[in-house]
Amino acid sequence: MSKTERMELGVFFHMLYELNKGLRKLSLFTCPDKYLDKIKSHLTKCNYVFIVENLVNGSSNIFFGDEEAINVIKSFGKDSLRNFTSEEDFILGVLLGYSQEQQCKRFLRQKEKEYKSANVI
Repeated sequence: MSKTERMELGVFFHMLYELNKGLRKLSLFTCPDKYLDKIKSHLTKCNYVFIVENLVNGSSNIFFGDEEAINVIKSFGKDSLRNFTSEEDFILGVLLGYSQEQQCKRFLRQKEKEYKSANVI
């Protein structure tokens, strides 16, 4: 991997560092498709399990980390983040290490929107 590519993928390598140090169990990285094969190869070499969600804009979401966390995401049976329920979105946020307080607020906002749209006459 060239020096330029390593610089452009700095966030990815930082996420790997945090996984290796046990700071998190799961990461989500969005990257241009031109890096997808290199990232998948690197994750395989590091023995990380991953899921790829192809996006329409020439990028991909890559979930990677511990097998148990990946299996939780797989258990949702969804092919896109856009199709996650509020509950699945909440679980994903917690697994990614996002602020629990912010995840609770986000979940409650989403549930309120769902309630309002379900009760529109």
